[in-house]
Amino acid sequence: NRIFRKRGWLQVKDELGLETLDCGGSKVFAVADHQIAHVYVNDTSIADEVREVVLAADGVEEIRESSDLWGKGIAADRGGDFVAVSDEDAWFTYYFWEDDSKAPDFARCIDIHRKPGYDPVELFLDPDLKFPLVKIAKFLAKKKLGFRGLMDVIPLNANLVKGSHGRDTVAPQEQPVAIGRGAGQVTSAEEVFFWIRDSLTNSVSGDSNAR
Repeated sequence: NRIFRKRGWLQVKDELGLETLDCGGSKVFAVADHQIAHVYVNDTSIADEVREVVLAADGVEEIRESSDLWGKGIAADRGGDFVAVSDEDAWFTYYFWEDDSKAPDFARCIDIHRKPGYDPVELFLDPDLKFPLVKIAKFLAKKKLGFRGLMDVIPLNANLVKGSHGRDTVAPQEQPVAIGRGAGQVTSAEEVFFWIRDSLTNSVSGDSNAR
């Protein structure tokens, strides 16, 4: 989103001195989800240029067309015009502001519904806060008394996150392990669901393949 903003494609709205993303007013914007990002192109005249810019961005391995991923249906209608996939040692943030002092109030909170993308930095307390637990306690006390407030204790430093997921091509040593009878027949992430389902079904019927 910051790359799009520098290109003049992304618009923000000023709300009491803070910035929020204007999806409808933007020519293009992205919704980040770990190691993939849905890219929505509102201005089709720059669609090819957007793809070139995304592919050239540091940390991007490839882009995939939504039509190739989902075909027709709700996924294609709601998903991005194309999907960017990060390098194995990178991930996408949703950040769209250029000055942390203008970040929206929800950026420093756990607020999954207002953030245009997943924010794993919510796993951390801001290391610059001297007494974060005291601040949290004050917020809870105010809430108990009926006052409104923000529990703004989340940092804005994406470098704190040292791992991610989302790619469908992962090095063997980084892949999950399925343990149980019949697990050796599982060769893809999609097959894991069916293996678990069949194992549970057989377990209920008394013929378990997973112990």
